[in-house]
Amino acid sequence: MTPILAFDIETIPDCAGIRRLYDLPAELPDAEVAEVAFQKRRATAGNDFLPPHLHRVIVISCVARDDEGIKIFSIGEPERDEKAAIARFFDAIERKVPQLVSWNGKGFDIPVLNHRALIHGVCCTRFWELGDEDQAFRYNNYVNRFQTRHLDLMDQLAMFNSRNFAPLDELARLAHLPGKQGVGGAEVWPAYRRGEIQPIRNYCEVDVVNTFLLYLRFQVVRGLLSQERHDAECALLRDALARRPEPHWQEFLSLWQS
Repeated sequence: MTPILAFDIETIPDCAGIRRLYDLPAELPDAEVAEVAFQKRRATAGNDFLPPHLHRVIVISCVARDDEGIKIFSIGEPERDEKAAIARFFDAIERKVPQLVSWNGKGFDIPVLNHRALIHGVCCTRFWELGDEDQAFRYNNYVNRFQTRHLDLMDQLAMFNSRNFAPLDELARLAHLPGKQGVGGAEVWPAYRRGEIQPIRNYCEVDVVNTFLLYLRFQVVRGLLSQERHDAECALLRDALARRPEPHWQEFLSLWQS
């Protein structure tokens, strides 16, 4: 089977980079450094959501499905620094050439990863292949918005029209899936400053499992997966989660089974 890699990231402001860009004092606390960037963003965009190059990646959560089974895992802090985490993610693409699956991955996650990979000098030849070396990538690559080697479910379901974008949590719950749990996206930065790395990782993992389950449902809608195969894939995922001792997976399963 073609390997599948569903992914999601969580980020915080790149305070070191913001200090450099705006010539801020080294002793200025990170919270105040970030607030400078937020204020500048509000002045230009009307909101404080920073552009991709000013985000620092702290976790990349994945669901990996291949012939060996299914794995749910996170890479990033505290085990790896940003460069190492991004390098491992792109190395998986380089080695396995998977079907990428995301929710708003083309709108946010990949632009962040691309900018940060450029800053750190992380190479991924396969990701940037457009068909010059491999003809199969000319008509289906990771870069083109309208091709599906990277399937951004939010963008695809909305027919590439931002007015139709649906939040992951709402669509997951409408589809009788658990939806988001724990730390919300807006709370990641405060939680990180409190040292709550594990709750952030848990939150990101739950998001990516919801994304993977919606992907399975979408494959049924597309006629690429039978209902029987869909149910078997869900059972495989249930079994994998049931073997995990972490409380957030026990909560997820209880919500999924209700």
